[in-house]
Amino acid sequence: MTDKENRMIEDFFKQAAQQQIEDNGFTERVMKNLPDRKLEVARRLSQLWTLFCLVVAGVLFFVFGGWQVVTGLFYASIRVMLGWLEVQMVTASTTEIPINLWGILLLVAIVIIYLPYQTARKLSATL
Repeated sequence: MTDKENRMIEDFFKQAAQQQIEDNGFTERVMKNLPDRKLEVARRLSQLWTLFCLVVAGVLFFVFGGWQVVTGLFYASIRVMLGWLEVQMVTASTTEIPINLWGILLLVAIVIIYLPYQTARKLSATL
């Protein structure tokens, strides 16, 4: 490029640098909405720490026999529920309040089996 062209380009940019464009606070709003780098780093460290704690908890759960405790609690709760049901079936006819335990059992079965099935079916249909 020639010296004359260089001067013309410099003059053009000097004029452009002197112009003021009103942005009505647009620049400040954009700068406020930009993601903060420190916040991103903290969020990433938090996710890594959570993952680490979950892995350690899972390993400790299996190393110290947590699965046996969970299955024991499950079977114990089933035994307690069946014992309660047996007592109710035996004593239901001796109470003054008319209770139809077979109706209650049917209602419980509907709540435990049928309603979750229908909910899952409706959710899968909408997705």
